[in-house]
Amino acid sequence: MKPDLISLNTTLFCLGGKERTEKGKEGKEGKEGKEGKEGRVKLRERERSTYSSFFCSTSLLPAERCIPEATALMHRSGVSMAWNVFKFCTALRGLGSVMILMVLGVVGVSYYAVVLTNYGPTLFESGGVASFTAFAVLLLFHGLLAMLLWCYFSVVLTDPGGVPPNWRPVIMDEEGGEAFPLVGSEFSSPILSMQHQSTLISDPGDPRIRFCKKCNQFKPPRSHHCSVCGRCVLKMDHHCVWVVNCVGALNYKLFLLFLLYTFLETTLVTMSLLPHFIAFFNDGEIPGTPGALATTFLTFVLNLAFALSVLGFLIMHISLVMGNTTTIEAYEKKATPKWRYDLGRRRNFEQVFGIDKRYWLIPVYSEEDLRRIPELQGLEYPTNPDLDSRL
Repeated sequence: MKPDLISLNTTLFCLGGKERTEKGKEGKEGKEGKEGKEGRVKLRERERSTYSSFFCSTSLLPAERCIPEATALMHRSGVSMAWNVFKFCTALRGLGSVMILMVLGVVGVSYYAVVLTNYGPTLFESGGVASFTAFAVLLLFHGLLAMLLWCYFSVVLTDPGGVPPNWRPVIMDEEGGEAFPLVGSEFSSPILSMQHQSTLISDPGDPRIRFCKKCNQFKPPRSHHCSVCGRCVLKMDHHCVWVVNCVGALNYKLFLLFLLYTFLETTLVTMSLLPHFIAFFNDGEIPGTPGALATTFLTFVLNLAFALSVLGFLIMHISLVMGNTTTIEAYEKKATPKWRYDLGRRRNFEQVFGIDKRYWLIPVYSEEDLRRIPELQGLEYPTNPDLDSRL
């Protein structure tokens, strides 16, 4: 029987892992140049040979057909994986308008149940405490709804931050203590000169120097490539289908405020409709048409579900802000005992929300914060000097 595709790929990875590690070490020591290219070609040929040998040793095909079959299977595996990723990313792009309509649909149903069906009539038809309660609920509801929609469309319409076309990493002169960008003769090759390629591109010892092979350009620290958007995003947290956008350096605060006001709004709706929900299970006559009662029941369930899910998401992101990390970087931190960008809770918070307290709860920054805090632009991030000295 033919070996399945997963077994073949796993075996190939295991057999070639040691060679890849050795080549990586050589590259890091500055031997990438012409020898490095030749080494990579030999490595690929050796991988094909290993793959073919394993395939033929476990296949019943004649010897003259083993190598062509193995090569074709290896090619199909790569094409299949790329095609699956492409379909997934295309599907996420296609969900854009659907998700916006879904959010607006939940808002519309909630508005109908709270304002038009229950508390709106109570405000004008009742008196005393009932009218005062209805007025307070409607006032909070409309205030939180306005902030929710403001933050939501701010996240949707705000660019999360892309890498400037001419951006270059800045290299520190260890002897003179001066910093200078990589320019001029240092780019004699398509990427860098031979003497710098192995030591500068994606050097794990210097996170300021990273190169994106998909965009074919340098990318700043903490930026990552988004396969859905098809570009590198500054301080990328994740691609959110609900906001049809990436969450990055320039709209992360807006996203957090959207989560906050969504939680507050859904909690208010849930609590305000709770007496009506309990009335469903009590004996006696319930006022309202069957359609209105069904809408109230549906609105309560939807808002309760959103409130609980958003609460967990909000708590997670608050912890990320306090540690100055993103969702992607949370996995990177597992490999390091200390996070180099952790400057303390206060400074970590200010890197996202700014210093001016008047702007903390609205989806904009003050001009003073934009001038004083370069981290808000997403290109530069200070590191903990105590941790840098230990590296």
